[in-house]
Amino acid sequence: MLPAKEDILKHATFKTSRSGGKGGQNVNKVSSKVELIFDLKNAFFFDDEEKALLKIRLENRLDTDGLLHIVSQEDRSQLLNKEKTIVKLIELLKRSLQVKKTRKPTKIPRAVIQNRLKNKSVNADKKASRKKPGLD
Repeated sequence: MLPAKEDILKHATFKTSRSGGKGGQNVNKVSSKVELIFDLKNAFFFDDEEKALLKIRLENRLDTDGLLHIVSQEDRSQLLNKEKTIVKLIELLKRSLQVKKTRKPTKIPRAVIQNRLKNKSVNADKKASRKKPGLD
């Protein structure tokens, strides 16, 4: 289960920098780009199994030190970008910790098979009745 937002943020650090994109001259003056860095190794609220699962599922997003980087520069406001990175982090952790159910293969019901064969024979009869007699 995912811990509280406050506990997660204790192990996260934020970096701000100037972002590109829309905003005109505001972009050149204001550090609105936010990068959230989450330390997965030192997160005490995850047990070893959960850490291993996160490490496997997020291996493409982790750097060499095992830190998870999430960047947001969509808005002109630093505060909104910070909130977006937090939401992205929580959503990413939820999706990564979710265990998928194994699919149980089921047998095709007899009525479904019979219905399909009946439809096939009806279609075959329909097409056979369109032929001119004696051309077999």
